[in-house]
Amino acid sequence: MKDNQTQVDARGTDDRLKVRGGKKLKDPNRPKKPPSAFFVFLDEFRREFNLANPDNKSVANVGKAAGKKWKSMTEEDKAPFVAKSISKKNEYAITLQQYNMDLANGTKTSGDESDKPKPAVVNEVKEGEGSEEKVGGAAD
Repeated sequence: MKDNQTQVDARGTDDRLKVRGGKKLKDPNRPKKPPSAFFVFLDEFRREFNLANPDNKSVANVGKAAGKKWKSMTEEDKAPFVAKSISKKNEYAITLQQYNMDLANGTKTSGDESDKPKPAVVNEVKEGEGSEEKVGGAAD
């Protein structure tokens, strides 16, 4: 190794690419993380806001109004949303623990396809097959 070379530079090119561009694939069967108290509030607020403002199509307006209201709320007003958030976090912890146990026992593998419904088979018509009708009366 040269004097001005660091140990990181001495690694092979493949190793450096894995560190920089190697993205870990997500397991589609892993439980989703629970929402924070604000997102529990936002879900309820969004429904109310859309009923009160049916002409509004802007997601940004809903988010701004929700953020403004959340900041103005007291701790007592936020308490039900915090409680729902905590209960969802507890459910997530149990579900995640079961998921990790299933992975450790080999019951399920990451990316296991057995739980997913199979897609419906679509009959494809290949080009040139079947009857074609000409529309319009123009001749080729």
